[in-house]
Amino acid sequence: MNRGIRLLLRGSTYSGVLFAYCGALASLPLLPFALLPALSWRSAPESVQVVVVLLVWAALVGVVGLARPVRRALIASARRLLRVSLPNPAAVRPASGPLGLDCWRTPLWLVLHAAVGWTGALASGVLFIMGLSLPSNWLGGEARASLFGTSVRVSGGWSWVAAAACILLAAGICVLVTKTLRWSAPRLLGPSAAERLALAAERELLLAERNRIAHELHDSIGHTLTAATIQAAVAGEVLSSDPAAARAAMRSIEDSTRAALEDLDYALGVLREEESGTAPTRTLADLPELLERLRHTGAVVEPELSGDLARVQGTLSRAAYRILQEGLTNALRHGAGGTVQVRVAAGPDGLDLAVVNRTGARTGPNPGSFSTSGHGLPGLAERVRLLHGEFGSGPDGTGHWRLAVRLPVRASA
Repeated sequence: MNRGIRLLLRGSTYSGVLFAYCGALASLPLLPFALLPALSWRSAPESVQVVVVLLVWAALVGVVGLARPVRRALIASARRLLRVSLPNPAAVRPASGPLGLDCWRTPLWLVLHAAVGWTGALASGVLFIMGLSLPSNWLGGEARASLFGTSVRVSGGWSWVAAAACILLAAGICVLVTKTLRWSAPRLLGPSAAERLALAAERELLLAERNRIAHELHDSIGHTLTAATIQAAVAGEVLSSDPAAARAAMRSIEDSTRAALEDLDYALGVLREEESGTAPTRTLADLPELLERLRHTGAVVEPELSGDLARVQGTLSRAAYRILQEGLTNALRHGAGGTVQVRVAAGPDGLDLAVVNRTGARTGPNPGSFSTSGHGLPGLAERVRLLHGEFGSGPDGTGHWRLAVRLPVRASA
């Protein structure tokens, strides 16, 4: 009972009734056109003429619902006045076919909307007027209420009881009208099964793109911040004794952070669903620049490049660069300093990548311990899996760590 009282007192109930009444009024301009068949068929019985008018009126209302902008307007107004959760009208894709069942859901909603609106308006209006008029003559001892040929007489104080009952019934009809429209809106205005599949596919593509951007940010920004931290520590140590080396380290920080800002600007544009510039592409052609930045951190890098790297293009080349970048970042963060071996071998059937670094206590500049998110190696493994490659990482002999990846050229081309 308390729930029923709350529904009667809730403002959203009457905003829903307003929405229903607006639907009834919006159908009113079509009534003169619906009267034309009845006016041209005067010999028909009156009941038949009424049925014909109602059927033609409903058909005309339904035809209006075939217009795509009408559905968008209905969804937006239902979300606001009925307080129902419906997808953004701009995100709902059209039905699969012009004659499919889905395209008739909006016309059915319009017909239901108008029918519920007119029924609710007439019933609640009559009851509300009766509720106001019944007590007006109670001092005279008697009042009469007539509806559809049925007459009810009340006298004395009972007229107030009848008036209160009429007002409550009118409010109850308002609740029923709102609940009917709220129940039917998701079923008729909500996305169909085909539209749900389209929306799910769109969300899946968006999530895949955002996951890709997250991997790119982790690899690019993580590497830049790691290298910049170590380079700043190197510059601080040699600032007095070797100003030229300090300036070289600062220039390297500037170059690497500028590249990272390009990656960040593109990623933020994607995440905000804004138009961003062309995606920054780092490929194996940029590997010498990456290794040079590592040398500015004080690391000793020994590259071993073999095969025709120029023939590695597109997605494979970009993925190989990011894999090497993440492997070198881990070597800087967790390695013990010393020599970092980088191997890239391009063969006819595959591309082999390897990064080997020392483990143990860090030697040389010590910028402090680096925090780790734990997403680096799993992210690399996922990237390699999507390219149908082979991934491995772990201890390599005594005091060394090895990251090894093999990417098939044919499967990823």
